[in-house]
Amino acid sequence: MYSAGTESLIKQAREIQDEELQKFYVRVSKMLSSKEHCSETIDSLQRLKLIVSATKYARLLPAEVQNKLQTLLRSPGCPEQLRLLCSAVLSESLPPSVRSLSAGLTQDCRSLGSVAAIVLAQVDELLPLCQHLLKCLESRQPEGQICKHTLPILSKIISFFPEILSEDQINLVNRKLVDWLRYASVHQGASLSSGGFFTGPRSRQPGPMTEVDGVVVGDFFTVLCVGQSYTEDQWMNMYAFSMLRKWLLTYDSEGTCNTESGNDRSEVDSSVMSMVSATSSSSRLLPPKERLREKSFEYCQRLIEQSDRKAIKRTDTELQKVCLIEAVAVMDIICKEDSSYVYRAFPCLKALYGRLSGDLAFARALMPIAQFYLNHSEMAAVDSEAVFRHLLSRFPSEMFNEPLLAFEFVQFCRLNMAVLQERVPLYRQSFPNIFKFLAWNSPALIADYMELLPSLMCRETAVEILHTLLDLPCLAATLDLQQKSATFQAADRVLWDNGTKLANCLEAFRQPSLIKFFFNVLENNIDGKTSIFNDITLHPSLLIDQSRELLDFAGSVSNISSKKELYTSVVWMIGEYLSVSYDKRCTVELITSFFESLEAVLLEITQVRQSTKPPNYHPRVLTVLMTTLSKLASRSQDLIPRLSLSLSKMRTFAQSAPVASCYSEEDIEEIITRASELVNLLKLPNVAQFVLAPSPHGDNPRWHKDTNTSLPHSMRAVSGLLHKNSSFLPG
Repeated sequence: MYSAGTESLIKQAREIQDEELQKFYVRVSKMLSSKEHCSETIDSLQRLKLIVSATKYARLLPAEVQNKLQTLLRSPGCPEQLRLLCSAVLSESLPPSVRSLSAGLTQDCRSLGSVAAIVLAQVDELLPLCQHLLKCLESRQPEGQICKHTLPILSKIISFFPEILSEDQINLVNRKLVDWLRYASVHQGASLSSGGFFTGPRSRQPGPMTEVDGVVVGDFFTVLCVGQSYTEDQWMNMYAFSMLRKWLLTYDSEGTCNTESGNDRSEVDSSVMSMVSATSSSSRLLPPKERLREKSFEYCQRLIEQSDRKAIKRTDTELQKVCLIEAVAVMDIICKEDSSYVYRAFPCLKALYGRLSGDLAFARALMPIAQFYLNHSEMAAVDSEAVFRHLLSRFPSEMFNEPLLAFEFVQFCRLNMAVLQERVPLYRQSFPNIFKFLAWNSPALIADYMELLPSLMCRETAVEILHTLLDLPCLAATLDLQQKSATFQAADRVLWDNGTKLANCLEAFRQPSLIKFFFNVLENNIDGKTSIFNDITLHPSLLIDQSRELLDFAGSVSNISSKKELYTSVVWMIGEYLSVSYDKRCTVELITSFFESLEAVLLEITQVRQSTKPPNYHPRVLTVLMTTLSKLASRSQDLIPRLSLSLSKMRTFAQSAPVASCYSEEDIEEIITRASELVNLLKLPNVAQFVLAPSPHGDNPRWHKDTNTSLPHSMRAVSGLLHKNSSFLPG
């Protein structure tokens, strides 16, 4: 939300009248024509920026104003603030021709950056700008300053339009990247001298670069080399490494904009490639793409070696962590493209993991290592269990309060769900730990966990995951206590206030969408026979405890369409366990309430009107409803006449023309047969109770061995009674 003053300015900019706007354009044009630019010019350009950006529609500036803005933008003597304002205004408006703007580019690095910002904002006519950048790369500049802006701009262009570069242009950039990454100077840049009588060439001689621990650099330059000032090629080294990952993903991996086929990686056979790349001196024989791959790999190995040094400055320690993350990610990309690098990379990365695994300060650096193990450990026959045990147990348990790590951890799991399910058994087993990130960072991660949830759920974990989801506020409070226990003394613990964290967590879970998504996953991805409803046998009293909620759910016809499997399971559960045999609190009134609710549902979905098409409910829903109603009626036999009347109408329903058009012959036969069987069974109430509501101890061996109580013997007798030709049935 904006402040009241800001809202007022935006409203004025949106509602400015055309006449007033034209006068303002004239005034701005006169100011831009002046050789001296005062504070009034800056104020006017700021107002112009607000006017052109206050609406969702881009405004077309007068040609005179546009031309003067472009002229001032490209002027070498233009102050930086004015240059930025000109660029911002042109970016928000509609330039008459971005091509003409790009065509007039000079070799001045500042104007190049400003013009590029305009072109990239329009995302149009990128080719002239791209061609200019490539010419800058190819030509040798006296000071090379323009190149520092070239790589970031080029990186932005290929993110919009990767196909813009031809094969020759890709090879050109590959060669330049190799030169900058591997052959930058190891001496500091010349510092600007303040002058003086004793100032001479010898006193201005640049010194050598040092490592982060102060030792003089003994190998090639990288971003972890330290100096007072940097040469142009050292700056290009840093820029090149910063864009290396994006470049390799765009032009070095199969399936992207790689101009070479996957099988013909180069003119040199892959086996020859491996031998050639083994020695640095022979790598010059490689094609540009493979040579960049080789030098990038060496660069990353050097960074990993440098990260083991004890940095003097704290900022350099943080830089080491960031560089490790990037280096391992680049090595992973290289190994995906050329598997011969896997065997060269693993010794280095195994040693790195052994060094970092004991220090949680480097937790984020372990994420790309885990990704590397996931991608390549199977090929290299390397055991990865320790890595994933560390990742899935210690990270959530001890680093749950690190938001950035939580985000990266969840993204890692999302990107690798299928592989983790298939190859990492610990993944699903570790869900209690994984949910700690959600409990602590709940508002920010709910959407991500909804996507992650199906990969964690299976028949073994579904029940526990439901309990974990319901207990998340309690888990958040527990984690809050755990965090504070590290900072408070035991005597102070009685004064802890957990209200804030618990309130935030409860607020995040007031919306039941996580829970709803859980049941959708349960319905769609988990076999109903092995779902959580099997566990109701352990706690049948839940039917009594949650009777109001179950009545509401089972009595809603809409749940049949939206939650078919869940609804069918709940109805079956009611018929099976709503009995005094399972809970003494089960009364005739409660059975009658469930019966009337389900009876109303059955009547509603079996009403056939000629003018409307009947809903196409699955026959299993109908048969389960009929069976459950019969079970309830057998326990409260006053309900049998009502149910028998309803069941007798099922043949008419199933054989009606609208229903016949929706169901197959097998479905119709199934409905009629089940209704007929239940009608016949209910004619003998005591037998119906024995068949439909057997004792909960029916699985006892006595029921099958004792001839006086043998269930098979009894079932055969009942079968004879129910035979359609039996004379025992009442007329």
